[in-house]
Amino acid sequence: MEELLQYFTSIHPLSDALISYFAINIKCRHLKKKEFLLKKGWVSQDIHFIYKGILRCFYIIDAKEVSSWFMKEGDVIISVESFFNQTESKEFIQALEDSSVFYISHKELQHIYKNFPEFNFIGRVLTERYYTLSEQRLYAMRMQRAPDKYQYLLNQHPDLLLRVPSKFLASYMGVTEVTLSNMKAAF
Repeated sequence: MEELLQYFTSIHPLSDALISYFAINIKCRHLKKKEFLLKKGWVSQDIHFIYKGILRCFYIIDAKEVSSWFMKEGDVIISVESFFNQTESKEFIQALEDSSVFYISHKELQHIYKNFPEFNFIGRVLTERYYTLSEQRLYAMRMQRAPDKYQYLLNQHPDLLLRVPSKFLASYMGVTEVTLSNMKAAF
């Protein structure tokens, strides 16, 4: 949990009262490889901070899994629409490696926002950071040619090329596994 507190403190100092609240309320969960953190139809009730491992989000379209993003150590992970609206998820979140996450519930997060004003700043910074990341990912994966998508991953997220199975990367990039394999060989 110390890593999580350091992460928050790197954005904005935490009061002693908030640190104490986190110490009491933050929980840890361990996921085995292929275990689901969330399934379609479930409500995303918790916000997670990935301490160890990598997870992917995907949808099922025409009976095919389509990866929409990957998150790893140091990232915050939720099903955005499901968590913020407390509605059923349209997506799945699954561990690609044995993983560990810290988490708090939606209700606890709302309590923190209400009672610890300094966390509102942290929440805003994180929201801006992940919204920007989402926009970059959208542009890179949906508006560029396949070699440009691969170059983006190579430059911005080279660890994904090592840690994520090719079939998931290919679906994320909107290409076939053969095309991805050819791009890997060309670079």
